[in-house]
Amino acid sequence: MSNSIRFVLVGCGRIAAKHAAQIQHQGVLVAVCDTDAEKAMLFAHQQQVPWFTNFNALLEAKPLADVIVICTPNGLHASQSIAAMQAGYHVLVEKPMALNSADAQAMLHTAKSTGKQLFTVLQNRFNQPVQELKTLLQAGSLGKIYSVQLNGFWHRDSAYYADGWHGTHELDGGILFTQFSHFIDLLLWLFGPVAQCHSYRQNMAHPGIAIEDELSLLYRFENGILGTAHFSTNAYQQNIEGSITLLSQKASIKIGGTYLNQLSYQYAGDTFITEPAPIPANQYGSYEGSASHHGAVYTSLIQTLQHQRPYYTSPEESLAVVRLIEHIYSIAT
Repeated sequence: MSNSIRFVLVGCGRIAAKHAAQIQHQGVLVAVCDTDAEKAMLFAHQQQVPWFTNFNALLEAKPLADVIVICTPNGLHASQSIAAMQAGYHVLVEKPMALNSADAQAMLHTAKSTGKQLFTVLQNRFNQPVQELKTLLQAGSLGKIYSVQLNGFWHRDSAYYADGWHGTHELDGGILFTQFSHFIDLLLWLFGPVAQCHSYRQNMAHPGIAIEDELSLLYRFENGILGTAHFSTNAYQQNIEGSITLLSQKASIKIGGTYLNQLSYQYAGDTFITEPAPIPANQYGSYEGSASHHGAVYTSLIQTLQHQRPYYTSPEESLAVVRLIEHIYSIAT
């Protein structure tokens, strides 16, 4: 492997620019691919690299690269990741890694059988207050944890769903996959496995789509902590909140802001979490997404490939996210 990690970017949609910026900063982009020829050509021209409109043709061309980055619609993540690893490439796949646990497990099996690395994107773990909360929980500094409440109140208008894949079961999967899988990951990462849950979903403001636009959840972790959550893409005109509220023996803490990037309050005998620096959100043209930490994702990936340092998350953890979301949808009424 050369000193610079070489990447191929598959999918030239809204998140692609974020990945391309990090690739150009930390590695080398050697090719791009998108089924929309105009989109692929424009993106390739901007990046000054060759372009493809067919994923299989890309693999058959055998570009000189180390990692294929999958930024295509959710329902394509599993098949394209598997094909890329079988073709001899490491894979970085955007969230969610798959839309069902069987596909996610097949991805893990392929990584093991081919000896290739399967990297996933769970960048909200890098939010400063989230990391500090993780450290506090690991140290037991907050005492007994009583309960947890999670909110995701975002806005997605009808134009968002006009691209043909958002809002479908086959390629989108639902708001827990497309908008809020990071939130489900943080629940598991911070508080452990969920033992029981009940969920309710509905579509209130987007009659033209096949999925829900609101979902509420009541759950209990294996360690006994009780929790609730409410997710919606019906916030008026803009994203307004992404938050975790924790009640414990020694503190009441809310990490909030729009993207879990601010300290809303902490009532405690000690100062547990410091006031975070401002974090920009991912910009996707007509709307925003999670806090922007793709730079940390790429730094970790490169450290793993060049220096064998552990990646900041594992594909097994992303599988656990998919498995829980799958279960939540299976019992939702």
